[in-house]
Amino acid sequence: MNREISFMIIDDEPIAHRIIQEYCNVLPHLKLVNQSYNAFEAMQFLASNSVDLMFLDINMPKLTGFDFLKTLVIKPQVIVTTAYQEYALEGFELNVCDYLLKPYSLERFLKAVNQATLQLSLSQPKDLTPLVSNEPLESVNQTIFIKSEKMHHQLALVDIIYIEACGNYCFVFHQQGKIITLSKISQFEKDLPQHLFLRVHKSFIIAKKKISSISSSQLNIGETTIPIGLTYKSKVDALIK
Repeated sequence: MNREISFMIIDDEPIAHRIIQEYCNVLPHLKLVNQSYNAFEAMQFLASNSVDLMFLDINMPKLTGFDFLKTLVIKPQVIVTTAYQEYALEGFELNVCDYLLKPYSLERFLKAVNQATLQLSLSQPKDLTPLVSNEPLESVNQTIFIKSEKMHHQLALVDIIYIEACGNYCFVFHQQGKIITLSKISQFEKDLPQHLFLRVHKSFIIAKKKISSISSSQLNIGETTIPIGLTYKSKVDALIK
């Protein structure tokens, strides 16, 4: 994704603004357009402006970050930056892109930004749309139900990008965002059709059509890098051959 990405910071701590700005300075495609120190300042800015990416704190006076997020009709990509780990599940239920625990490293910050960039690139309309899909009709129409804490989400298989196991949860990244589920990655491996999906690591299942490049130890989906486990390397090599 080569276009400029506009971002805003919403945090009541000035030091948090400085850290995010310093980290973003190493990424020339990011452009800071607003700094808000509470949710109401952010609401005033968004009333007449749009933004691609938002760095959002949770614990702010008068209106929390999540309560503010619930008021938005059109949501940008959101990276939560907070000192409170216990709100992570609620954050992912609100479809945030990533959840950074303060203090976070530059490496962890860049991983979050790369994920947001991938989601933005996938949401951009394409210049040319093929009149006939190359996918078999049954694959295009096939869906899967994924259970989150409060509901079952019906998701088209062709919209799934990759699945990542993280502790007791799995994150299902798809064209519209992300779903967090207690389903095990081993169950996804059984349920998903092998001609569309491949397990490449103990923690990752990827959609074959979404791969942009492959090296000896990792593959890339957009700007997201996914490791290749030794156990699964032969299956990945078979894709190239």
